[in-house]
Amino acid sequence: MGIYLRPSTLDVALDALHARALTIVAGGTDFYPARVGKALSDDVLDIGAIAGLRGIQERIGDFRIGATTTWTDLVGADLPPLFDGLKLAAREIGGVQIQNAGTLCGNICNASPAADGVPALLALDAAVELCSARGVEIVGLADFILGNRRTRRSPDQLVTAVIVPKPVGRTAGHFLKLGARRYLVISIVMAAATIELDASGRIARARVVVGACSPVAQRLPALESALCGATPSGSLGRMATAEHLDALTPIDDVRGSASYRTDAALTVVRRLLDELGARL
Repeated sequence: MGIYLRPSTLDVALDALHARALTIVAGGTDFYPARVGKALSDDVLDIGAIAGLRGIQERIGDFRIGATTTWTDLVGADLPPLFDGLKLAAREIGGVQIQNAGTLCGNICNASPAADGVPALLALDAAVELCSARGVEIVGLADFILGNRRTRRSPDQLVTAVIVPKPVGRTAGHFLKLGARRYLVISIVMAAATIELDASGRIARARVVVGACSPVAQRLPALESALCGATPSGSLGRMATAEHLDALTPIDDVRGSASYRTDAALTVVRRLLDELGARL
């Protein structure tokens, strides 16, 4: 059996990571189910007792979401419409018990191609705060996740927060997920978007992201550019074309074929933009 550490301070946790390789656990909602019926041989660093890592702070230019902030914490937080998409994604993360234990940072560190939180966080232009005994590093989420179950976190680093910049103009987000059933299901396709308006009410900036159709969730820069300058409405989705989704690389698996995912992704993106455009 491996060792189990549960420090109460960040300094002790970072010292432990500096001294040896450890598997980091927060809510453990991915870690423990993968080891059912097996002896636990991992050397574990449980960061759940570090009080300073939990909670959401609004700062001058951004929002800081601590590493052990749960999905339930997020849903219950008083946040602007910018976070509506992420809150919708939070409600899709398993059942209520999983949402009570699972964390946002655990979701991105697990780096599953079907991680529900990743598209919404990419649509927020989120960055990851990494701490080690060597110092603090801020990395864009798009650069942090390298592939299926792979991130750029070094063995001695701990993800301590997700940072979301504040937009300049009025901004709202949205999220849609397609699965084989309504709840408690791995995504076939999901999409998230944030749209920021200028003073005239036109779209100043847009970020549109599709997940579960590539090893890493993908932004759609050509579609984002096409949306800029448009007036939001309930028919905004018609601006999305199949060519805008050319960067996606869906696979065939038990949940759906690649061709089905390609077709479904366009439908989901169009519906997402229609619903978000109608709200702005």
